[in-house]
Amino acid sequence: MPTTPDDLRLTPDEALAQAQELLDQGRAFHAHEVLEGAWKAAPDPERELWRGLAQLAVGLTHARRGNATGAPRLLGRAADRIEAYAAAPPHDVDVPGLVAWSRALAARIERDGLDGVDPDALTPRLRAHG
Repeated sequence: MPTTPDDLRLTPDEALAQAQELLDQGRAFHAHEVLEGAWKAAPDPERELWRGLAQLAVGLTHARRGNATGAPRLLGRAADRIEAYAAAPPHDVDVPGLVAWSRALAARIERDGLDGVDPDALTPRLRAHG
């Protein structure tokens, strides 16, 4: 499966749309690459948001690959970073929804492991309206 080119430059809206499409397809690793590119290109005030979104995708990659230790750890870090933007979420990112979703999934994996997690439960909605 081809990966995202290192020199790909997307607007925030394009990055969120492409990452969502990849997440919807179960391709969390590829979504991570898109979000990591946005993180590296983001202006300083938004950088940690994009880093958190990239970490969320890495956490989902771990979950899809059966890593019940790494998945909740990354999901928790992602939630902590994303939550810092709760007062004024940029680009219509669903900050409260993503934080709650990430923490709930992390807690569920820590409690029950990955065996009972339906792969369809590993697809967050990145935007509040989308």
